[in-house]
Amino acid sequence: MSGGQGFRVAALQTVSSASVDDNLLQAGQLIERAAGDGASLLALPEYFCLMGHHDSDKVTIREKPGSGPVQDFLAEQAQRHGVWLVGGTLPLESPDTDRIYNTTLVFNPAGEVVARYDKIHLFGFRKGTEAYDESVSIRPGENPPQSFETPVGKVGLSICYDLRFPELYRAFGAVSLIVVPAAFTYTTGSAHWETLLKARAIENQCYVLAAAQGGKHQNGRRTWGHSMLVDPWGDVVDCVAEGPGIAAGTLDLQRMADVRNALPALQHRVL
Repeated sequence: MSGGQGFRVAALQTVSSASVDDNLLQAGQLIERAAGDGASLLALPEYFCLMGHHDSDKVTIREKPGSGPVQDFLAEQAQRHGVWLVGGTLPLESPDTDRIYNTTLVFNPAGEVVARYDKIHLFGFRKGTEAYDESVSIRPGENPPQSFETPVGKVGLSICYDLRFPELYRAFGAVSLIVVPAAFTYTTGSAHWETLLKARAIENQCYVLAAAQGGKHQNGRRTWGHSMLVDPWGDVVDCVAEGPGIAAGTLDLQRMADVRNALPALQHRVL
């Protein structure tokens, strides 16, 4: 991991609409800004390519693995800028005709897919007039925990609602970074988002990079935003509250090692 000194990462925050073309344009501008600022690994939010008016909208733009405009966009951006790109989530075909996999694809600096994770925990929430049920249009992933190797070591993949299930993060083993593309609602995000991100960073003694949707969307939905980078001690390195923007910072592997040596909680695990 010594080759990772100065490895800068960035969480890209969007306010995605019902137009795939507009969303890709917004994402491309943020990628260009973050890469120009020296970021080596970039993460987009959940649903970065579409926040539709209906649950079925994401099903209509689903792509086959390895083929489609959203995947082509991500591969081209990673290669053009020479970065690791965690492609938020996009809808990929599933065995169900009316449901998709909510999938994170990771592209290396050559534009090649090096990891895929299909979201396993599907969000459901009901409070007053506010209600969500992802299982209507999304099939839960059947994959085990997924990670990939970078110059700073292993990076674990998770998506949004996964954040509430610490057993997934423990299953990664020792990682340098956990990535969380998300679209937390304003209600749940204001209550729990930062607390949960800090908890995952503290208990796994690693960095957590969370890229979120953040604002009022064309479909009327409001997301919490607050994309951030959290360090292994639970300190927030950078955060962007609302609207399109970038939260970035450099992974300090020596700080991570110092935290693990001073408080060797990972070594003290019994279960």
